[in-house]
This record gives sequence, C-alpha cells and structure tokens, in this order.
Amino acid sequence: MRTASTDLLDALTEAKVDYIFGNFGSDHPALLEAIAVTRAEGRPLPQVITCPFEMVGLAAAHGHTMVSGKPQAVVVHVECGTQSLAGAVHNIARARVPVLIFAGLSPATQDGETRGSRNEFIQWIQDVHDQRGIVRDYMKYAAELRSGLNVKPMVHRALQLACSAPSGPVYLMGAREVMEQEVKPTAIDMRQWAPVEPAALSASSVATVIEALNGAQRPLIVTSYLGRNPAAVEGLVRLCQRLGVGVLESVPSALNFPHSDPLYQGSHWNHPFQNEALAEADVVLVIDSDVPWIPTISKPRDDARILHIDVDPLKEAMPLWYIKAQHSYRADAATALAQINAALDSKGFDEQRAASRRAHYTARHEARAAQLRKLEAAPANGEITTEYLMACLRPYLAEEGILLNEGITNYPQIVDHVAPTRPGSYFASGGGSLGWNGGAAMGAKLAAPDQTVVAVGGDGCYMFSAPASVHWMARRYDAPFLQIVLNNGGWQAPRFSALAVHPSGHASRAENLDLSFDPAPDYSAVAAAAGGALALRVERAADVPAALEQAMEAVRKQRRCAVLDVAVRKR
Repeated sequence: MRTASTDLLDALTEAKVDYIFGNFGSDHPALLEAIAVTRAEGRPLPQVITCPFEMVGLAAAHGHTMVSGKPQAVVVHVECGTQSLAGAVHNIARARVPVLIFAGLSPATQDGETRGSRNEFIQWIQDVHDQRGIVRDYMKYAAELRSGLNVKPMVHRALQLACSAPSGPVYLMGAREVMEQEVKPTAIDMRQWAPVEPAALSASSVATVIEALNGAQRPLIVTSYLGRNPAAVEGLVRLCQRLGVGVLESVPSALNFPHSDPLYQGSHWNHPFQNEALAEADVVLVIDSDVPWIPTISKPRDDARILHIDVDPLKEAMPLWYIKAQHSYRADAATALAQINAALDSKGFDEQRAASRRAHYTARHEARAAQLRKLEAAPANGEITTEYLMACLRPYLAEEGILLNEGITNYPQIVDHVAPTRPGSYFASGGGSLGWNGGAAMGAKLAAPDQTVVAVGGDGCYMFSAPASVHWMARRYDAPFLQIVLNNGGWQAPRFSALAVHPSGHASRAENLDLSFDPAPDYSAVAAAAGGALALRVERAADVPAALEQAMEAVRKQRRCAVLDVAVRKR
C-alpha cells in the first residue's frame, strides 16, 4: 500500500535530501512502515540516522547543511519532540540554515474511524492546541499536512521556501490518519520547485558602491557570514585586492576572508574596546552581518559613510536593529560582488589610491600578526593557554579540515590562532544557544567524510551538547571527529557579563558566583563510554603536541572520535 508517508519519503528523495535525522514515536507508524516498504522494494530514500536526543539531531542537520549547502530533514515526535529540539531551533533560525522538520500529531479520531486512530493513552496527553506555535517564531514556514493527497507539493513548497534567501528552517506536521492515507503515485517536475533566484543590485547601486569605495581614504568591509557561500569569498578577495579595501570580521560564523591576506584586519567579538580599523574608516560597507558592531563599545566614527548589502537588510526577525546606513540594499552577496567586480573590469579605478590603501592595511596586518605570534608562546609555568593550544592545532588543519568554534569566551582566540584560509574550513553556530558543536561536528563529518573535523568548545558547551548521544551516533554512523574541551572550571561568560555591567560591584569581589563545575565531571570518559572515543586529559603545555598527535591518529586512522579535556588558563 502506498501512503502519504511514502510520498513524504519520495519528496525528500526527489529534493536530494541525504539524511533523515530521526527520533520516532507513537505518531510515526505510517512513516516507519513506509521506510520498511521502500527498503524492501529497493527504492531510494534518505539514510535514516537514529538520534537519541532531538536537539543533537537538529544540530547534526545544521552541521551537515552548513558544510554541504544541501537541506536535510529532521523527524521528531509530536509536541514533546518539538520541544526537545530546544536551543538548536534558535541556532538554525539565526544561522539561516535550510532544514525541514517534520513532526507527527496526535490522532484526530478516537473510535477507530480510520487507520491511525488513537490506541495508546499517551495520545490524549500529547494533544495540544497549537503544536506548531512552539516553533512558529523561528520558522520561515510552518504548516499542517491536512490531506495525504498533496503531501508531495507541500514538502516541495516547504523546501523551496527554506532554500530561498534568506534561507531558514521550515516545519511540517501531520496527524497519524493523514500520514496513513492511501494515495496514488504522483510525478513531480522539480524544475517547478527551485529556490527563488538570488537578488542582485541595480546598476545605480553598483555605481554608488564603487564610487564610495574608490573615493575613500580608509574603506573597510565588515562581514560576519558572507563565507557561508564560498563563491562570495572569492568575489570579496578580488574586490578588496583590486581596490585596497580592508576587511574586518565581526562575530564571524564562517570563513569570510583568508586570514593570511594582508588586507585582513582581524575579528571583533565582545572585546571591551574600540576597534581601530573601524574607528578610522571613512566608508564602511557592511555585507552579510547581523551584528557588525556594538555601538556602546565599538562603532564607526560619526562622519563615516555606511552602506549595507544583505539578503535580509531589515533584520525582520529582530525587534531592535539599526546601523544608520545611508544606503541599504537587499541582494545576495556573491551576486552583488560579481556585479561590482564586473563593473570595475569595464570602468577601472584609481590604482594610485588603491596602492596607498593596500600599504596601510598591510602594515596593520603585519603588526597584528606579530602580536598574535607573541601570544602563541608556551607559558613558562607550564599552563596551557588557548592561544598556544590553537597554534599547536593549526598545522593539522592547514591543508584540509573543518573547524567548528563554540568557544564562547574563547571565540576570538580560537579563530585568531587557527587562522583559517580556505572557504568552508571554519564555522560557528551563528546563534546563541549552547551545545551545538558536538552534533554539528557529527553532521559535518557525514557531509565531508574525507575531511578532518575538529570541534572546539568550553566545558559548559560540552555539558549542554548531550555528549553521550553525540558520541554514540558518531560511532554508529562512522563519523569520527576530534572534540577539544576547553576546561576552565565552569561558566566564564556570565561572570564576564556581570563584571561588564557591575565592574566594582559585589560580584567582582565574590569568591562564589554559582558558576563553577567543581567537582568536574570526567568529560572525555563520557565519550569513551558512549562511543568508544579516545579519552585524554591534558594539563600541561608540554603534553599538548603529543596529545594532538595521538588524537589525530585515532580520528584519521583508527576511525574513532577523540576527546581532549584540556585544562586551560582562566581569563
């Protein structure tokens, strides 16, 4: 029998979805039967990944889509499973990740009127008034499948919305009776369901951007996630090298510009000081950034001319947002940069002024590089600094590999001292809900099985990440990665936040702010027990090189995860 659930699977296959990250329940009999039938008949379907915890499944889908650029699917159990997606929903929404989430609904009948009627007590308890309302604020699209007859077009419409800029997650739900409904085979022309074409700049807008950059003494481009599309990185490098424009990353969630390029001016996060490159810029072009600066601490000078290019320039999901841009354009970054570079090909530019700008930014870049090298020295007292640890890790990722950064108070140190240069080699979650890096690393490894995946996060993030689920999944599905836990004894970010607002308050003098993880769990042993990971505790700087070598041996040759629990100096 062919059911609506068969059509759901076929639609995902037609859309070239590789994986279903599934946590099944009593609402999924039709889907489980359809999966079994499809396998028995030898027809294609996405690989099902069993996810003991829904949040980890969604983080894995996030990681896969981030690396592959292809939307994946997550299946959860009614409203309980929807709520267990937890903060991962926030992360995929803020990171604009196209993922399709499907949840069942408690049956709508109770007297056996049709196949799928209620037959378990839990189906009354799990029936709520507005299940999709749980995630509605985070979804680009949320809908109920009300008939089995149009499941295919509904799935393709959802994915079309998910993949059209600004991309993002979508949520579908269907009751048992609907998903059990018998249907006839239907053919789909996938050309009718392509994402909307990327938006471009107008000719006059291209001219305005070129005029502003070419006429400036200190033009600066600020970006956060332009590098989610590797083609945009190529366009940005070409533009900046031609015109001598500096690049500053603000809270980068992707590799936006090679750190080795002399025009690269570093990254700015929650640093409690004014960024010098931003302060001196007379023209600032913001491309793809949700938080280009924090105006109470670091911002452009008052007379700076600000231009803004973004797929979501109004930040419609953010109640408070403005950057005082004089020109704002809704456009795809890669498309806009290609237009600007094409216009420069025909119109030319002031090479003398460009050379002067290159020299200025190159000098600043070299001075910054010298400061970073000093910070990478191993401390004489044997303590491990994040700067030293990342410098030791850097050679392993120079030619290949993907780094996932969830270091929170160590965000800048991780990205600065790994210093990535290849598009697609560095990612952060793009959101603010912790516990992303473990599941995301597992998903990234599925997307790029030949790459070495390294996840770096704090001890707090590790606890949030449900490591038992993460490492069980990684072992079962042959997705080994290296996880480095920066163990500084607890949550440091809340302490920093308190001191920033109350620098001389009681919190600044208190010995206990209830943020400690003492006595500390044996973090790496959790992964060893759940997933057979190599578990190492590293407490002295002299032991770091050998521990990294042993970990890489485990991941690359033994095909198992490695977890390094590294005691790092507190900030």
